[in-house]
Amino acid sequence: MIITATIAAESGTKLLLPAANELFWGAVSFIVLFLLLAKFAYPSASKALKDRTDKIRTDIESAEHDRDEAARMLADYREQLSVARAESNRILEDARKTAEQLRRDLQTKAEEDAARLLDRAREDIAGERDRAVAEIRREVGSLAVDLAGRVIGDSLDRDRQLALVDRYIEDLPRAANGDDGGEG
Repeated sequence: MIITATIAAESGTKLLLPAANELFWGAVSFIVLFLLLAKFAYPSASKALKDRTDKIRTDIESAEHDRDEAARMLADYREQLSVARAESNRILEDARKTAEQLRRDLQTKAEEDAARLLDRAREDIAGERDRAVAEIRREVGSLAVDLAGRVIGDSLDRDRQLALVDRYIEDLPRAANGDDGGEG
C-alpha cells in the first residue's frame, strides 16, 4: 500500500504541476505574446484611451463654455429686457405728458376761441345797437321835422329843419337823464 500511496502522491503532484518543458515553453510563449501585445496592441489601446480622455475633456470644456455663454446671454437678455421695460415706461410717460400738454393746449385754444367769439358778438351787438340808435334818430328826426313842419306850417327851410333836428337829437340824452338843457 505504501507503493500505491506513493504512486498516488506522485500522480497527484503531476496533475497539479505541469512538466518543466511545458512550463518553459508556456513562459516563452507568454513573454513573446506580451511583447507583441506591448509593441502593437498597447500603443493603439493607449492612444484610444488618450483620445477618449481628450474627447471627454474637450466635451466638458465645451459644455462649460456653452454654460458660461448661456449664462452671459441670459444676463444680456435680462439687461435688454430691463432696458426695454425702462424705455417702454419712458415712452408711456412721454405719451402721458404729450397728451396732457395737448389737452391743455386744446383747452387754451378753445378758451381763446370762445373769448374771441364773445368779443366778436359784443362788437356785433354794439354795432347793431349803434345802427339801431342811428336809425331811430333818423326816424325821430324825420318825424320831428314832419311834426314841426305841420305845426309851423312849412315856414322852415330844409337847412333850418336839419339844424333843428340835430339840436333835438343832441338834447335827447340830456332829457333822458332828467336834464332839460336849461330850456322850459
